[in-house]
Amino acid sequence: MSDRKPEFTLKDLQGAAHHFDGTGPALVCFVKEDCETCNIAGPVLQALSQAYGDAVRFLVPGQSGEKNGDFAQRHGLTMPVLEDAGCKTSFDWDFEIVPALYWIDESGAVVTHFEGFVRDDWQALSDQMARATGKAAAQIDWDSLPAWRPGCGSKHFDPEVYDALRAEAEGSRLRARMVEVASGDDMAEFMFDQGFSDGLPLVPPTPERVIRMLEGTHRDPQDVIATVPPNMGIATVEKIAINAVMAGCKPEYLPVVIAAVEAVCTDEFNVHGVTATTMGAATVMVVNGPIVDKIGMNGGLGALGAGNRANATIGRALRLIIRNVGGATTGGVERSVLGNPMKYTMCFAENEAASPWEPLHVERGFKAEDSVVTVFAMTGGPVHLVDQTSRKPDQIAGSLGQGLEGVFLPKMHNLPIDALLVVCPEHIQTLTVDGPYSKDRLRDRIQEVTARPLSEMVQDDHSGAGIPVADAERMGPEKLAQLAPKFAGKEYIHIVVAGGDAGKFSSAFHGWATGEVGSISVSRKIDLG
Repeated sequence: MSDRKPEFTLKDLQGAAHHFDGTGPALVCFVKEDCETCNIAGPVLQALSQAYGDAVRFLVPGQSGEKNGDFAQRHGLTMPVLEDAGCKTSFDWDFEIVPALYWIDESGAVVTHFEGFVRDDWQALSDQMARATGKAAAQIDWDSLPAWRPGCGSKHFDPEVYDALRAEAEGSRLRARMVEVASGDDMAEFMFDQGFSDGLPLVPPTPERVIRMLEGTHRDPQDVIATVPPNMGIATVEKIAINAVMAGCKPEYLPVVIAAVEAVCTDEFNVHGVTATTMGAATVMVVNGPIVDKIGMNGGLGALGAGNRANATIGRALRLIIRNVGGATTGGVERSVLGNPMKYTMCFAENEAASPWEPLHVERGFKAEDSVVTVFAMTGGPVHLVDQTSRKPDQIAGSLGQGLEGVFLPKMHNLPIDALLVVCPEHIQTLTVDGPYSKDRLRDRIQEVTARPLSEMVQDDHSGAGIPVADAERMGPEKLAQLAPKFAGKEYIHIVVAGGDAGKFSSAFHGWATGEVGSISVSRKIDLG
C-alpha cells in the first residue's frame, strides 16, 4: 500500500488537540466502544504501544462520544484516545469496518491496513513494527486470541450521519437524512406510511424543493432554532424548511414559520403541555406587520377559514414540525379526547387597516414596522358571536361579553384563562359610532356584563360543575352574593380585528390553562434579514 491518508486534528479525553499531519511512523486505529471486535483489539493495541510506543506515534480515534472514555479505561490504554463522534475523520479516511487499523511509515505511506480482527494480520503487524523500530517483539499471548472475528460497521455509515457528511463533502447546504423511495412506490402513500403526515397529503420534500425553500431566509440551514418537545428534537432551519415544503409553503413564508417555532418552544408557551393535554388544546397564530401584505396573508374576508395559502400552510407547517421533529403524534403524546380541527392549522393575520386600536404586536411592545407572530394555546373556536341588531357601543360590547360566557362553561367564572376575541369590522363600526372605544373599555364591559353572583356557580342538580356545596355552605350568604366576572382579570382578554367588511359576526377562541401551570401567549419578531 502507498496511498496517503488525510490530515486531521482531534481532541483527546482531556480536551488536548492532537494533529496528525499525514506522516509517521504512526499507528492509527479507529474503534467503537460497543463493538465486540474492537474490545478484542483493545488489549492488543495497548501491548503494541508498550512495545513500540517510544518509536511510533499511536492514535486511536473513537466514534462513541462520552463512551470513548469507557473504552480507554476498560483496556488501560495509555495512547491518546481521540474524539471522532461526528465521524468526519472516519468518513474522510473511507473505511467500512471497525476496528480499522493503519500502519503508516515516515513518508506517510500506508504500509498496512486492515479492518476487523484476523489474528495472523495483527501478529504480522507486530513483527513489521519490531523490524521497523528495532525493538523487541511485543509480548502478546497470540494463542489466547480468536483466529478471526468480523468487525462492526463504522458509525459514519449510520444513515443520518452518512448523509450529512456526504452532503458536507459535496458542498450541499442540506444535512438531513435522505430517505430513499423505490421507483415503484407511490410518494404520497409512502409519506403516509412513514407517519410524516397529519392525515392530509404532503408535498414531497425533494432536495430541490428544500433548497428553494431555504432561499426564503438568510439563516444558515444548520442554525438551531429550537429544541422541540416532547422528544426534544433539534429543529434546524433545514428541518423547518423540510416540513414547510411538506405543508405547501412558499419560500417567503419560511421566516414566519421559523419565528412561530421559536415562540412555541419557549418554557412560557409550554408546547409539550399544549400537545399532551386531553382537553385538546391547539396553537392559534396571529401575524402582524408588513410581512402580512408582503406574503399575501389574509386578515379580511374568510380570515379564519380556508382559501388562503399563506394562512393555511404556515399554520400547518408549525403543526408538522411539532409532529415530525418533536414527535407529538396522535395516540402517542398527543392524547386529545376528541381532537381539534385547529391541530391541522390555525393561522391568520390581523386586519390592521380596519382596526381603530393599536395592532396586537404594538400593544405587546413591538414597533409598528416590525413583523411579529403571536401564539396562543386555545381549546375551542372560532365560536361565532352573532349580534346583527345592536346599534349602541355598550350594547355590542355587552353582546361580545355575553358571547364569552361559554368559555369552559357558562357556570364557571373568575377564570384565570385566556380568551382571544376577534372583532369583525361591522362590530367595530358600532363600537366607535359615538367616538373612540378603547380595548380596555371593551374589556371592562365584558367583565361587567358577565358578572354573576357566586351563588349561581354552586354545584346543583342541573350541573355538578362549579363550587362544591360544602364549600358554598362555609362561604355563607354574604360571600355567595358577591359578583364574579367571567375572567379573573381583564388581562386574560386578548383582542384583535379580522374579517370582511360586511356581516356582524365576530368570533372567539377559548383558552386552555393559562399561566405557569399551562401556557402563556408568546410573541416573536420575524427575522427578515
